Amino acid sequence: MASAIQTESMEFKSHDFDLTFSTEEDNAANKGVKISDMSRLSTPKPIMHLGSSTEFQRQGTAKPKTPYKPGTGYRSETGFKPTTNFKKPETGFKPGTGFRPGTGVDVVNRPMTAVRGAGYTSHGKPFDPLNQSASAPTPPLELMQRDDSPEEKIRQQEAKIMQLVEESCTANCMGDNRKALSKAKDASNKERSLIRMQEQSGLGDHHNIDLTYAVLFNLGNQYAANELYVEAINTYQMIVKNRMFSNAHRLKINMGNIYFKQGHYQLAVKMFRMALDQVPSSQKNLRIKIMHNIAMVFIRMGQWEEAVSNLEYIMSEQACHRAGLHLVVCCRALEDRERMRTSFSLLLSVPLELEDEEKYNLEQDSPEDTLIASAIQNDDLHNYEIQKRKDAEYSILTAAKLIAPLVEDTFSEGYDWCVAAIKNSEYAGLASDLEINKAVMFLKQKQLPEAIETLKAFEKDSIIAINAAINLSFIYYLQGDYESALRYGEVVKKTDANSAEGYVNYGACLMAKGQLEEAIRSFQKALEFDGTHFEAIFNLGLGLKRQGHYVEALSCFQRFSGSLALLPAVVYQVANLLELIGDNEAAADTYQQLLGLVPTDAKALQKLGELYDQDGDKQQAHHYHNDSFRYYPANLSVIDWLGSYYIEMQVVEKALTYFEKAAIMQPNEPKWNMMVAGCHRRSGNMHKALTLYQEIHQQFPENAECLRFLVRLCSDLGMREAQDYIMVLKKLEKAKEVRERVNSSRPGSRRSNSGLSSRAGSGFSPVPENGPVTSPVHSGNRNLHSSRQMQIHSSAGSTDSGFGQAGVDATYSDPLGPQPFRPRTGAGKPLDFDDFGNEELGDDLLPE
Repeated sequence: MASAIQTESMEFKSHDFDLTFSTEEDNAANKGVKISDMSRLSTPKPIMHLGSSTEFQRQGTAKPKTPYKPGTGYRSETGFKPTTNFKKPETGFKPGTGFRPGTGVDVVNRPMTAVRGAGYTSHGKPFDPLNQSASAPTPPLELMQRDDSPEEKIRQQEAKIMQLVEESCTANCMGDNRKALSKAKDASNKERSLIRMQEQSGLGDHHNIDLTYAVLFNLGNQYAANELYVEAINTYQMIVKNRMFSNAHRLKINMGNIYFKQGHYQLAVKMFRMALDQVPSSQKNLRIKIMHNIAMVFIRMGQWEEAVSNLEYIMSEQACHRAGLHLVVCCRALEDRERMRTSFSLLLSVPLELEDEEKYNLEQDSPEDTLIASAIQNDDLHNYEIQKRKDAEYSILTAAKLIAPLVEDTFSEGYDWCVAAIKNSEYAGLASDLEINKAVMFLKQKQLPEAIETLKAFEKDSIIAINAAINLSFIYYLQGDYESALRYGEVVKKTDANSAEGYVNYGACLMAKGQLEEAIRSFQKALEFDGTHFEAIFNLGLGLKRQGHYVEALSCFQRFSGSLALLPAVVYQVANLLELIGDNEAAADTYQQLLGLVPTDAKALQKLGELYDQDGDKQQAHHYHNDSFRYYPANLSVIDWLGSYYIEMQVVEKALTYFEKAAIMQPNEPKWNMMVAGCHRRSGNMHKALTLYQEIHQQFPENAECLRFLVRLCSDLGMREAQDYIMVLKKLEKAKEVRERVNSSRPGSRRSNSGLSSRAGSGFSPVPENGPVTSPVHSGNRNLHSSRQMQIHSSAGSTDSGFGQAGVDATYSDPLGPQPFRPRTGAGKPLDFDDFGNEELGDDLLPE
């Protein structure tokens, strides 16, 4: 049965302490912060001109460099030949003609003799017989040596480091913390190699301090994400102790978070207060968050007054719902009624500051408004508003549940005060939910009339009537009033409400009344509204199982995954269905998995023993049956199996102990006393067995099986009482024949009914123990075999003693099975020994 009432657990978690450092003041501080475009974090250039590259470059230390020339990508000192945007040279020749004067040689310009040469023109194709313009020009020597410069190597190394940092942040956002830590360590190692490279090149004075900060900050965050708190603290301390890092004091918030997770609350308060002292008053939001963290640490330490002082300051400066809820919790711990009322009123006074939900409604007057509503219905702003509204409702309802039993003299008056306070605020819609919760609390206190009365008050309210009907259906179901439960369950069906819980309760009521088809349809309807509803899937599987659709039921239970698939109830149903299907090997494996979850489950141990018994593994079957008996000694089917097992193993003394326990548990069942007497008879204690049979006969005088044993024992012992028992047995059989004739003369009677009634109280009657209990297969076969065998020898035994009579059937069937065959040790030959009979011996068998 799936309960539709879902009460929230009163577990209070600490506030999220993700207030990590970022380089901008207004950045929301969290440990998983992404570092965007970190490749631009380097020391600025000494001179920046318009039109030049915006990337930071390092200054060389060997000799001063001239600034970049506008419009070029080369430094003026490298000797590269300019290609564009240069002024025309002062010389007379055109640049780009391939002529290059030698260095160190005075070049004398030859006077021009003509403007145009013969056969040449500037409008046609230039003279190029070797087609040299088609081939790419040879790069200058300085360009080929560019990658070997220390500045270029350092720049490339910095780019690789920043790429590793970005990959680490990306992996952390994707949830792969191990990969993020590995990338962060690689970046740290490369950054140390970069420092050594700069020192060897003489460029140590121009180290990029921002790059070092980014690498260490990311490494500390990844250590914290992987719960390596000691390494994270050491990394953060390296940043905090270095005065070259600006705003490094904010990392003390991260250190306080780590100390809080470790349970070092005093150190956490110290770190938070140190960070609070260094945050300027202009950053009000950050100061409020740090004070909230300090209050949460005081709550963990049990210092309620200090926590109240911090939370009251927060509510006066920048009130929020979470801080109001925590303030109510502290006042509840102090058991101060006035403070509880005041703090709850402060919580209700926090404005929600959300726009009207009508703008998200798709049914608008104009098509333009409809298009706008469809566009903004699932955007980030609307999702944020939904989450904020849920957080406010959770905080208010949880606070009301906490203080309602204590804010007034009685439980009901306290809830009434909270409901009245909520109705007078902007959260008036939550009053009905609180009254529903009031009914739930009445249920927890087992005050069912008050709960029903509270829920019935909502029948006229169309908004809350469905929830009230669902809870009323559940209450009547628990009371066993299925008619009333169905009546309230039909409210959900008639209103066609999209409530999976209502259809689950309605289906459970139908299943209890035996209407499986309608119950299955109700569960399927619930799954249409919520495809992952646990109770709907579970109950649907149970309904299909009762109908005999084992494969479909198994598919329902196999839909669960994760922690739901490891619930013992789910694992048992899967194992039982596999057993019903016939896959005993898979069923045994699943029962083993169930024993891993609940090692002391007697039913699972019994099931495993039965499976191994069917496979013929008696040793494993005995092991699991014995463990089942050890955890639950009152299971009669297990006792019957163990007793039969020891009888089969010819260990009568152990079987006797189990049958005696069964006889104590069911003193009115002659089967167990008959088995106890049979054990004494097999062990050779005939007088004890005779006494037990006589006691059974006195208690159950119509038990024919007991009379037959008495006749046999008295005959074997030569006692005169055998004649009396024979006469009683004869009268009993005559009475049985009379009853059979009377029953057969009636129209529509069945002979099998008289047969069952005549054998009532025999050793083969089933043992009712939460249903019929079937004995193991080998036990039944043994009993049938012993019955046939004893019918052959009973007449001989009775005539030898001199008390046998032709009109009395003194045969009996031993409930313990046949006697074990003992090899004959006398000189006589067995009856079936024919000594070759009348066969003629061949000549080859005669002696020579």
